[in-house]
Amino acid sequence: MTGTLQIIPAATLRAAATVVSHGGQYRLIAMFANDERLANGYFAIYAIFAGSREPAFKTIKATIKQDEPPEFPSLTPLMASAAWYEREIHDLFGLTPLGHPDLRPLVLHENWPQGVYPLRKDFTYDTPMPEGGSEYIVPPVQGEGVFEVPVGPIHAGIIEPGHFRFSQAGENIINLEAKLFFTHRGIEKAVEGLPFTMALYRAERICGACSVANTLAYVQAVEAMAGAEVPVKGQYLRVLAAELERLYNHVGDIGNLCAGLGFAPVVSHGSRLKEQLMRLNERLTGNRFLRGWVALGGVGMDITSVMVKDIQQTLAGLTKDFSGVLDLLRNNDSFLDRVNTTGILPYQAAVDLGVVGVAARASGIDSDVRRDFPYAAYQDFRFSVPVYTSCDVAARLWVRADEAAESAKIVSQVLDSLPSGKFKGDLPPVKPYSTAFSMTESPRGSSLHWLMAGESGKIYRYFVRSASYPNWPALTVAAPGNIIPDFPLVNKSFELCYACLDR
Repeated sequence: MTGTLQIIPAATLRAAATVVSHGGQYRLIAMFANDERLANGYFAIYAIFAGSREPAFKTIKATIKQDEPPEFPSLTPLMASAAWYEREIHDLFGLTPLGHPDLRPLVLHENWPQGVYPLRKDFTYDTPMPEGGSEYIVPPVQGEGVFEVPVGPIHAGIIEPGHFRFSQAGENIINLEAKLFFTHRGIEKAVEGLPFTMALYRAERICGACSVANTLAYVQAVEAMAGAEVPVKGQYLRVLAAELERLYNHVGDIGNLCAGLGFAPVVSHGSRLKEQLMRLNERLTGNRFLRGWVALGGVGMDITSVMVKDIQQTLAGLTKDFSGVLDLLRNNDSFLDRVNTTGILPYQAAVDLGVVGVAARASGIDSDVRRDFPYAAYQDFRFSVPVYTSCDVAARLWVRADEAAESAKIVSQVLDSLPSGKFKGDLPPVKPYSTAFSMTESPRGSSLHWLMAGESGKIYRYFVRSASYPNWPALTVAAPGNIIPDFPLVNKSFELCYACLDR
C-alpha cells in the first residue's frame, strides 16, 4: 500500500499531525519508532494516517538526530489513539513523548531494568538482563463505598495472562484498569537480520486465529518492496484462505460469546461447527490454522476439484446448521435481555480510540479494509459490510453473524470464478533500506505490517499493529456501567487477543 510521505524534524510532529489529520478526515492507524542511526544517522517516528472519506494514506516521518534530545511532542493530547503507541515507543526506544498524560510502562514490566531499550540496534536480543525493581502504579478510585476487585493475571480458562482491576460502587463497575503484555515474545526484535523467507514463519505464528491475515499482510509488504507481481490465481486463493479463516473464527466466537452467560447449547453448537471448519482447513492444507498456504509471491499450493467439492459440501451443511443456531439466539428473550444494552462502546469513543473490525462496525463505523483499500482480489467480489449502531454486545454478535454469511458468499464466488494458470510468482531482489506496509482485514479487524529492508534481502525493522492493539483500550470504556458478572460477556464480545499484543 502506498501514499504520501512527509519527512519533518521531530519538534514539529504535533503541528504536522494536526494538518494531516484535517479535523479527523484522516485517522491515525499506526505509530511506531525505528532506530535508523546505522542507515540515516537518526531515530525516526512514523505516524500513518488513513482517509476516513477517501481511500488514501499519509505518512509522517519525524526524525531525531543523534545529537538531539531523545524526545518528541506527544500526539495523545490531539488524538487518544496515539496513547499506547507513544508509551510503547518510550518503553522500547527510550524516546520521550513530551506532554503525554500517562507514561507508565506498557510493554516492559517492573522487572525490566530502567534505561535499557530493546529495539535499539545496539541491543542484542540474547543480552542477559538483570532483575529490575520498579513499582507499577494503578491509579486508585476513591470515594465512600468504593472497593477494588483484582482479576488475574492467571485465569481459570486456558488463556494468556492479563490483569484486570475493577473499581466498584455496589455492583456497578465504575473503572477498569487493564495491565497486559505479560508474555511478550520480542518477535519484532528476533526477526532483525533474518531473510524474508525465514521471518515469514514468525509472522505466521504471531496469532493462531489470524495466521492467514498476518501472513498475508507480511508477504504483501515484502512484495511491495520487491515490486513482485502475484499471479491472479494466487490472489484468488489468498482470498479463499482469508475467508475460510474469517468463517471459522466468527462461528466459533459466537459460540464462545455465549459461554460468557452460560448458554450451553449454543456454546456446544459453536464448538461443533468451528471444528467442522477447522477439519476442512486440515484436509485442504494439512494444518487446522491454514498455515503454509500463503507464500511469498502467491500461495504454496493449488486446490483440486476434489477440494472444491469438499469446501462446497462443508459450507452447504454449515450454513444450514448455523442458521438454526442463530434462530436459537434471536428467539430467546433471556439471552437477548443479557446482550442488549450491555457493554456499550459509544460511536465517538470508538472513533477517538481508532477501534477497528467487528467492534468498530458494531459502534456505527462503516469501515472494512477489504472494501476500502482492496488487496489480493477483493475488488473482484461482491459483498456487504454490516454496520450496527446499538454499540453493545448484541451488535458485536450480529456483525459477526452477518459477516459469516458474507464470507460464505465470497468463498462461493471464488470457487465459481477461480482462474487457471500459475498460483505463485518470483520475488525480485529488494533494494536495501526500502520500506513498505500492508493492511489486511483479519477476523478481529485491520492488521498493519510495516517493513524496512536491510542488506542482502534481510529485515532491518519489522512493525506489527494487530487488530487487537487499538481495541484493547476500548474494553476499559465498554466495561464501566455494567456489573462484574457481565464482564466475561463484554470481554468475549470484543474477542481480544493477548498473543497479538505480545509480539
